[in-house]
Amino acid sequence: MQKILGLILTAFVAPLSGQQPAIITPIDQVPQIAVGARGEIKVAPDRATIQISVETRAATAAAAANENATKQSAVITALRALGLGADQISTINYNVYPEQRYEPNKEPTIIGYNVTNTVSVDVRKLNQVGPVIDAALSKGANMITSLQFYASNTEEARRTAIASAVQKARADAEAAARAAGGTVGDLLEINIGAYSAPPPRPMMKVSAAMADQAQTPINPGEQTLSVDVNTRWRFNSR
Repeated sequence: MQKILGLILTAFVAPLSGQQPAIITPIDQVPQIAVGARGEIKVAPDRATIQISVETRAATAAAAANENATKQSAVITALRALGLGADQISTINYNVYPEQRYEPNKEPTIIGYNVTNTVSVDVRKLNQVGPVIDAALSKGANMITSLQFYASNTEEARRTAIASAVQKARADAEAAARAAGGTVGDLLEINIGAYSAPPPRPMMKVSAAMADQAQTPINPGEQTLSVDVNTRWRFNSR
């Protein structure tokens, strides 16, 4: 009896062992085309964020900090005189570090201390960007470490970019469907990603001597707002 059962199992298994694995598609699965696209639109900035630093050096940390406090207070007073509110000026970094001299076969020697105080200024009128920089430099600031323009209301622009991305995705899906000998059907799924804003623009270290120059010209230009979408469309074969 065992031999008979073994022959029966061999008869069923042997023909299957030489075949490739079968891929079974669910009955409710429909042919689809997946397409990703990006929509972009130009926006005009109406605000700016400036990082302004005062860097001082002295023989002791206390002396460097005292000089720094005097200059940064003068900078903030000048900015307030331009009409900026207290909520538009905030300290984002304060750093004290020793300056050392290195000599061969000797321990490092501290020769002074550096203090850096950085404030972030939110400018809500673009025509104030140049005056803010000039006022800060004239009162003792010696570094403008970042200048970033941005649009305060981008909701409408973002929706326009979304519509553009979906249109591009459909056009690509239609091209793919034609190449495959079919047509595009209904939209099955759409995922909308977060929009990406331009990164801050770094600026070179500014010397105090620049405070005596003409007013700083500022041109915010335009920025590109982009949105990514991922879509799936039904594919209709002809």
